[in-house]
Amino acid sequence: MCCFMMSCKEADKTEDTISKTQIDLQILRFDREFAKASPKEIPQLKKKYPYLFPDQFPDSVWIAKLSDTLQQELSEEVEQTFGDFDQETEDLKSLFQHTAYYFPNFEVPKVITLTSDVRYKDRIILTDTLLLIGLDNYLGKDHRFYQGLQRYIASGLDKGYLTSDIASAFSKKVLRLPNNRTFLSRMIYYGKELYLKDKLLPLLSDAQKIGYSEEEMEWARANEEQIWRYFVERELLYSTDSELDRRFLDPAPFSKFRLALDNESPGRLGRYMGWQVVRAFMDKNNIGLQRLLDMPAAEILQESNYKPRK
Repeated sequence: MCCFMMSCKEADKTEDTISKTQIDLQILRFDREFAKASPKEIPQLKKKYPYLFPDQFPDSVWIAKLSDTLQQELSEEVEQTFGDFDQETEDLKSLFQHTAYYFPNFEVPKVITLTSDVRYKDRIILTDTLLLIGLDNYLGKDHRFYQGLQRYIASGLDKGYLTSDIASAFSKKVLRLPNNRTFLSRMIYYGKELYLKDKLLPLLSDAQKIGYSEEEMEWARANEEQIWRYFVERELLYSTDSELDRRFLDPAPFSKFRLALDNESPGRLGRYMGWQVVRAFMDKNNIGLQRLLDMPAAEILQESNYKPRK
């Protein structure tokens, strides 16, 4: 109990320090500016946001877009869902404060909000200096704009997952893909990404971090022991079969154990299991975040002494 209380006090002290971290957060609402623009204001917008106006398209394309009914609908729905973006601004501030604390060389990018004609695969674009957020990809899983999408894809198009998606984009800048192709290495790669979210987004639910519904999260927790046993007994951990990615790591409506329970399961359960192994390792080892990110998967598993919850 004493150790637990000391750990909580340390965590509170860290969060207090992080909350006082000064960052320069600039958010530009291009989506609003474009929606309110007149044709004669297009040259000004092009000058302000040159990276959003490819040279091969003449001004007439953008002028036509101003009066396009679908574009107007997108803008109206984004306005209704996000309004002044106040809560999201606070969430982004917290995310970037945590990122700056754990990664002192991190430079806060300029944030640009826009609409993207529901290009959900590119809903977050992060460069060294810019963060582009396609807000029309976060209108809620049942929105009419997403009716033609598969349900497992539409379920992630909710603003509750916005900061989680940004943290995923950041993780790709600090996490190296594994050198070997074992299933374990790929599991731990995603486990590290999710553990990063534990640190960068401490107020977010586990379901939001991994992109599950609460029901899917409960399924994963309730079946953790059986999932781990399945991986171990079938000797999958050190397999290099790339099909395991499609079965347990890639976005999908469910994981593919080739058992009757498949349709009940959420997808990407390999990522969930990698997360639990990384968490077990960090609970037992007092090392910095950067050291964790550099460690090989086999060493993490060995030193984690991971035991699945029953």
